[in-house]
Amino acid sequence: MYISRLKFVMNLSSLLLSASLLFSLSAAAQQTKAVDSAKIFTYIDELPRPSYNLNEYLGANIHYPDSARAHDIEGRVMIKFVVNKKGKITQCTVLRGIGWGCDEEALRVVSGMPPWTPGKKDGKHVSVYFTLPISFKLED
Repeated sequence: MYISRLKFVMNLSSLLLSASLLFSLSAAAQQTKAVDSAKIFTYIDELPRPSYNLNEYLGANIHYPDSARAHDIEGRVMIKFVVNKKGKITQCTVLRGIGWGCDEEALRVVSGMPPWTPGKKDGKHVSVYFTLPISFKLED
């Protein structure tokens, strides 16, 4: 009788241990999902895109800095930013600049862009890194 009770208690404790282990793994998997949804992706299934003509927007909003114009500065400023899950532009930084106020002007214009259509991965909207070249060229 004592041995059968001992087996019952051992089976019950192993069952409880298994259940608690399963619950822990399930909770860890849910936390991993939350981290993945907050991740900023580089490669995705569908790229983010503006819902407007980007060239027209840049042409209408970029003002050539006076200091760059006075010193005949031309070139390309590379801006890296994040298009978040809602399409908002965030985390703008200069990857490569040319100075003379052009870097700041490119940052100003990109950070002020209207929302884009967000990117998708596995059918869900995700945050994505995006790099955009902004050219500064003086007219003849």
